[in-house]
Amino acid sequence: MSNSAFRRPTAAAVATAAALLGALAPAAVAADDTPDGGTANAAVLRTGLNVALLNRTLELPLSVALNEVAAPDGGGTADETLLTATLDGVAGGDPFELLRAEVASATATSDPRDGASAEVSLVNARVHLPGLPGAALVEADVVGASAVCATGEAPTADVTMPAALTVLGQRVELSATGSTVVDVPGVGEVTLDLSRTETTEADASAAALRLAVDVNPLNLNVAEVTGELTLAEAACTSPAATEEPGGEEPEQPGGEEPGEEPGTEAPPADGEGTRPQTGGGEETGPDLAETGGGSGTPLMVGGAAALLAAGAATVWVTRRRRSA
Repeated sequence: MSNSAFRRPTAAAVATAAALLGALAPAAVAADDTPDGGTANAAVLRTGLNVALLNRTLELPLSVALNEVAAPDGGGTADETLLTATLDGVAGGDPFELLRAEVASATATSDPRDGASAEVSLVNARVHLPGLPGAALVEADVVGASAVCATGEAPTADVTMPAALTVLGQRVELSATGSTVVDVPGVGEVTLDLSRTETTEADASAAALRLAVDVNPLNLNVAEVTGELTLAEAACTSPAATEEPGGEEPEQPGGEEPGEEPGTEAPPADGEGTRPQTGGGEETGPDLAETGGGSGTPLMVGGAAALLAAGAATVWVTRRRRSA
């Protein structure tokens, strides 16, 4: 006796299960790649400068990030208001001042429930270059940047800028966005790139002020300083979208049980097969083709034989009488 509930899975059922597992795999990989709470990064000052010295033919790189914090790798807040750096050959190898401010704060947080955010705030900030200890490269009253990637919401980025800056001793009125070029005779040129923000579906970034620098200090053994500085920088990425496996099982076509191929029927429980049908629609047994005779055929044959014998006897009797 056969039972369809204990049949082996068909090729169609195996292919369906493989397709479901393949659909769930990318979601699991994406969840592993991105932290549950997203990421955040904030820096008060980031430099990418090349410093050429008077007594050297090579340029020395000055690439530092000051008051930088990142989440989830630690996170928290950095609040140093006097930021210095050292460079071999500059100021005799002693630390020189890069930034001084009343407030210089950078904050980065990451949380699965709230998402990720980064924020930078500066108040009365002065940025210096190596070789220019007296005059500030730029002075700003209030500068800020923020990036927020909240869970389930679109990322946002914002920048706070004053109406004017002081660049190498010159007062410069600022527009809302775009670039401003400041040329100081005998010192060099500074290009200000203001209020840069960018957002996508998954991340956001903001930079309050970027400066492209090309100056010739001729002081403290510094011949030339070129490169870029970024003041008040913040960025974040949104939390990973989690997708738990499971859910309702897909329905089988036609309401059939799993493992059965569509369009097939289980054999009867008693194991008897159905008899083949003839063209006339009548059921026939396992015999060969019939000759057309029915059950009354022997009687008809016997009656005919008896009549033939009686006729023959009558003819014989009549001939004998005539001859007599």
